[in-house]
Amino acid sequence: MKQKISKEKITNHQKAAKTRRQRGYQWEDTIVKRFKKTENWKAFRLGSPSIALPDVLAVNTEKSTIFTIEAKSGTSTSLPVPADQIERCLEWIKTFDIYKKKQVLLAFKFLSKKRIDVGVYENRELREFFKIWDEKLEISDCVCTYDGKIYSKINGVKKELTLKECKMPFKTKQRSSA
Repeated sequence: MKQKISKEKITNHQKAAKTRRQRGYQWEDTIVKRFKKTENWKAFRLGSPSIALPDVLAVNTEKSTIFTIEAKSGTSTSLPVPADQIERCLEWIKTFDIYKKKQVLLAFKFLSKKRIDVGVYENRELREFFKIWDEKLEISDCVCTYDGKIYSKINGVKKELTLKECKMPFKTKQRSSA
């Protein structure tokens, strides 16, 4: 009896993890497709997190612009970004000296379903935020809330960060955070 319950629990956790990964891949793929439909932009998904690459790389050689993008998507009211993911995005843009405008973007998508319990959701507005990481800031774990506010977490202390919105070259469900 105990084995059956624990197997079910593992299977449920595995299903949930798979669903989260699929949401992430779909959001990355959406960003890439939006860039590719935009004149003079090229974008690529760079692979899995295990190989220390940003989620998306987008370039516009005509405007000498490169973005490394860390994409987060979910049904909760906040989406975290680990410090090491911001750091690897920064390392990547620093290697491309040829570009005049080099930025790390944090792309957040809050899905139109809000999870309120296991398998229980309520409808809400879909929201997207594209934030520009400020290179002057200390790299830290951070989190974006459904209202578009960004907070860092250093030694357990939560502090609001002021990150600029990036005006994307394509149509989005982007909202300005007040």
